[in-house]
Amino acid sequence: METGTSGTIAAILGEPLPVELMNTVRGGRGEVRDALDTDESVLAWLNAMAERILAESGAHTIAFSLHDARAVADDLRALRDALRCLAAETTDDPRPPTSGTTHTQAVATINTLARIRAELVWPVSEEPTRTVTARGSQARLTVGLIARQAVDFFGGPHRHQLRACLASHCVLYFVKEHPRREWCTPKCGNRARVKRHYDRQTVSDS
Repeated sequence: METGTSGTIAAILGEPLPVELMNTVRGGRGEVRDALDTDESVLAWLNAMAERILAESGAHTIAFSLHDARAVADDLRALRDALRCLAAETTDDPRPPTSGTTHTQAVATINTLARIRAELVWPVSEEPTRTVTARGSQARLTVGLIARQAVDFFGGPHRHQLRACLASHCVLYFVKEHPRREWCTPKCGNRARVKRHYDRQTVSDS
């Protein structure tokens, strides 16, 4: 997990990058906290994702600065809100929305930000590789890469594996790759089981 300067913690669950970005809000008792609320927390999240971005972009090196984070902060938050809007629709999420983004706005935002170009890199007598490029900084490339992956995710069959974690006070999403998985983390599973036990005891005692 990664902590921003405001103290809000972004959950890092090893999910696909679009889902990791969806999960940069955290639930609480009666409130939702934004883990990308400052330039410093945006930089912290980018750094937490750096190895993933490096591997999935095909770049040789990667580095982010506070200036980079500041330049993409609004787009990253807009992309996050767009992803959560479509995730809520896909999963029939009964939880209150965390932003006012509409379906049409969400689709338009993702398509606008998904402007990266894939290139084949194949030196003579070496193995071919794939890399992606975008105008601007590597932080800008990160936004474009996540948006492009969101196009593939929501436009393909994997969207049917997306789930909302319905544990008490949780607002996260996860990809259900194992048939027995019900929660985003074991902690949420334990909390849900405790609540069910408490509810059963309350009913039996009444």
